[in-house]
Amino acid sequence: MSAAAAAQAQQRRLPNWKPKLGVLAQYSDANLEFVKAEGFTSMQLRIDPAKVDDAAIASIKDKIQKSGIYVSSLAVDGNHIDPDPAAREKQNKYTVACIELCGKLGIPHIGGQSGTIKGRPLQEQVDEIVRVYNEKYFAACEKNHVRILWEPYAGGPNIGTGPVGWEALFKSFKDSPHVGLQFDPSHLVWQQMDPVAAAREFADKIYDVHLKDCEILTHVLRRTGIQPPNNARWWRFRIPGQGSVDWKGFFAVLAEVGYTGAMNIENEDEFYYPAYSQGNFTEQYKRGFRAAHEFLKTMVPPVTA
Repeated sequence: MSAAAAAQAQQRRLPNWKPKLGVLAQYSDANLEFVKAEGFTSMQLRIDPAKVDDAAIASIKDKIQKSGIYVSSLAVDGNHIDPDPAAREKQNKYTVACIELCGKLGIPHIGGQSGTIKGRPLQEQVDEIVRVYNEKYFAACEKNHVRILWEPYAGGPNIGTGPVGWEALFKSFKDSPHVGLQFDPSHLVWQQMDPVAAAREFADKIYDVHLKDCEILTHVLRRTGIQPPNNARWWRFRIPGQGSVDWKGFFAVLAEVGYTGAMNIENEDEFYYPAYSQGNFTEQYKRGFRAAHEFLKTMVPPVTA
């Protein structure tokens, strides 16, 4: 091969794709041990900052560091621009506490919903989100080195449910380093959107990933439509590989951009519930993670030293 041809071939090579693979979980020592024993390398955690003091935080941080598990984000749900002033103030204080907890634990992101005032024009909601984040959150984000991520969950207080909302938010935030996406393809399938196309369009904004599938119950949908008068469920969340997500296409997008962040299995599959017993995974819930892991191993490269 000539030098010119070799150089051209080198340019065509994809970036080295080395994502971290793990699970979303409430923190407990037992759950951390399970994640490590199963060969996962990352977690997203749920921890209530009101329930841990400095000693507990130091202990959790030490155990995580010794495990070698990378914690990509802290789950923080709620409506940041709640139209009720008292509810909004409570949410804002809780979110700041979570950002500060991330700083103490060395967690780089919080993930959840953007906030919403239902019934108001989109841009009016965006402007209020930008104002509240700038006034309430960004000083804490900068101090604690934390970014706020939105996942496209359409069932919560959220306008960041897909490309239209994302475009409006990112444009108004003017490429702020303090916001980004926690990409969950299942939510887009549920909303009848293309997660592969959406991931490709916003690949540079993806900092964390939820691995969850969505099964469309076509036999129900054909009779009810997307707004069933009898509230029939025409979709349900599943573990990866058990639904309609195009995982090959989605992972191809992440591989093409050399994504090296975490991809955490969010097990909301009703066939593997109940999830927890006194804060620890049940055996049935573990089965779901193991089944998802086996499927994902066929497409996700292992992390090597």
